[in-house]
Amino acid sequence: MRILLTGSSGQVGHALTTALRSLPDAELIIPERAQMDLSRLDLVRATIRDIKPQLIINPAAYTAVDKAESEAGLAQIINGDAPGVIAEEAKKLGAALIHYSTDYVFDGSKRGSDGGLLAYTERDATGPLNVYGSTKLAGEQAIAASGCNHLILRTSWVYSTFGKNFLLTMLRLARERDELKIVNDQWGAPTWAGWIAQATAAIVGQLQHADDQAAWWTKNSGVYHMTTRQHTSWQGFAQEIMQQALSLKLLEKTPTVGGIPAADYPTPARRPINSCLNTDLLAQRFALEIPSWNDALRACLIAG
Repeated sequence: MRILLTGSSGQVGHALTTALRSLPDAELIIPERAQMDLSRLDLVRATIRDIKPQLIINPAAYTAVDKAESEAGLAQIINGDAPGVIAEEAKKLGAALIHYSTDYVFDGSKRGSDGGLLAYTERDATGPLNVYGSTKLAGEQAIAASGCNHLILRTSWVYSTFGKNFLLTMLRLARERDELKIVNDQWGAPTWAGWIAQATAAIVGQLQHADDQAAWWTKNSGVYHMTTRQHTSWQGFAQEIMQQALSLKLLEKTPTVGGIPAADYPTPARRPINSCLNTDLLAQRFALEIPSWNDALRACLIAG
């Protein structure tokens, strides 16, 4: 299977580079960033037509959530327009697309009858609060409108030991400070990029072994939530990072991690209070074992 991978310099793309190379009978093609610059749509079309992949995996995105508020046009091109172009070219080639989206397509207001948090399912209505979420939703819609075979995998709170992310920021601050104040009223599932890549590779492996790949896509095309199980706050995530890093001797000491409401930490982009995503459909459809967020964090820290 000829696979074109975008965004290999990002967290998920970096992890996918390793995970996909472990698949037998997979020819992985990773264009230089200049060849697959998602802000240049004509170049994207030309690169896909030249490579002629059977499967395109697209983790590339504009992910600077706050900066997107002042760069809405660029975010729309990369997150909204480019996925549509990729999907159109995939359709013309008879190829398929795996694309990653976000919890930020929701407004975070979902509650149960008791007022407690309820995880969003793939059937829930979207309603992004910020430019980043709006442009990612536009990308989802463009892919669906193209008619190509596709999986749209929504994830949340992505971290790894590569790049820039909350985990690495917390480990750095732990070595610099004695006390931290972290937002305690936004909830979600921290999700290790390495697990996202492993789960994606498992799904691609199932596709490779399908007796009838056309029928496989007819059954499975659509939107899925791909996060770890259970949820926590940003403060809870930070506290678990400290505890696990200390137990693994990655830190010699840990700071006190206090909580603050999001209102005391204003940002240009509004963020949902509830980013919890229900992953039952993903687990059932692809027979995946989904780890808890704290187990995945330990696996990430051990893997390094």
